[in-house]
Amino acid sequence: MLRLSLVVALGALGAGCDGDSPPAGGRDAGPSVDASNPLTNPTDGPPAGNPAGGCDIPAEAGPEDTSSPDQVVGTGTPESCTADAFISAVALGGVITFDCGPDPITITLDEPARIFNDTGPRIVIDGGGLVTLSGGGRTRILYMNTCDMAQRWTTPNCDNQDHPQLTVQNLTFIDADSRSEDEFEGGGAIWVRGGRFKIVNSRFFNNVCADVGPDVGGAAVRVFSQFDGQPVYVTNSTFGGADGFGNRCSNGGGISSIGVSWTILNSHFSHNRAVGNGGNPTMPGTPGGGSGGAIYNDGNTMTLSLCGTLIEHNEVIQHGSAIFFVSNDHSGDIRIDRSVITNNTGGSWYPTYPQISGHADTPIVATDSTIE
Repeated sequence: MLRLSLVVALGALGAGCDGDSPPAGGRDAGPSVDASNPLTNPTDGPPAGNPAGGCDIPAEAGPEDTSSPDQVVGTGTPESCTADAFISAVALGGVITFDCGPDPITITLDEPARIFNDTGPRIVIDGGGLVTLSGGGRTRILYMNTCDMAQRWTTPNCDNQDHPQLTVQNLTFIDADSRSEDEFEGGGAIWVRGGRFKIVNSRFFNNVCADVGPDVGGAAVRVFSQFDGQPVYVTNSTFGGADGFGNRCSNGGGISSIGVSWTILNSHFSHNRAVGNGGNPTMPGTPGGGSGGAIYNDGNTMTLSLCGTLIEHNEVIQHGSAIFFVSNDHSGDIRIDRSVITNNTGGSWYPTYPQISGHADTPIVATDSTIE
């Protein structure tokens, strides 16, 4: 594996390769609280975000105001914060908060909570820093799809509409598993298509999605078709964060998307794994996948922007131990500012920077960053 240690003060451009691979060669589960388990106790485990990040947060990337909620899950006790109560609140939409008592709580689902497209336009789910949502090792946690008729179409242009505008904030997502999903694959904890999506002050631990496949991914989150090509914001959030907390999928051990831009601020990706093999398109005799230890971006015109973000100790079988970024029409770009990408392992096809796989003519502008 190529190793290069540098502190980058100037941008870099390379020159290129055309393919996605290198040239031949029951609900009602009820709540539980376990203060001794850092996976289910927000006061333990890796914190949300990169404390050394230091990048300014624009208003549109910051937390949403939840002082006047439309739905409140619970009536002041842990027992009142059931999976049913949460799923029902999400179905109603609007601003959703929790009243489960003063202590950390885990709500375990056995089916996803589903966003209905006519319940916004603004949908905010705020855990107040005390709530963990668990898939119990058997289900995805949250699903939004503007093009799914079952979730009620609201415009004739479902793949480019400005709502719902979904924000998840001050939450921990654990033990989600979307491998039983046949139609909407990937997105172990959260699957989103359309509208707008934002993650603030949140953590993702031990979530999984498909083990193999050439273009399926996002152990924590998978996103498609954001309104007018605007970015998904990820602010002060953690994906993995320490040994034993990482997420796992065929591609994109943290996040995955097709044709979507991302702006990731003061966040931390570590100990995530892309476990497929054979790349995309698949090599003969393989099931495909294994790229993007932390981040997997595919599509056309799109931008991956990192600021104040730490990406470390992620692993791949195939390509892009930290980042896999393939712009099919060669119109995408990567911007890295005040970030650290280090100690990610595995893979190949690093034409410009170690640990970042993509076309060699994809502009990568890195400033005040360490990539080694």
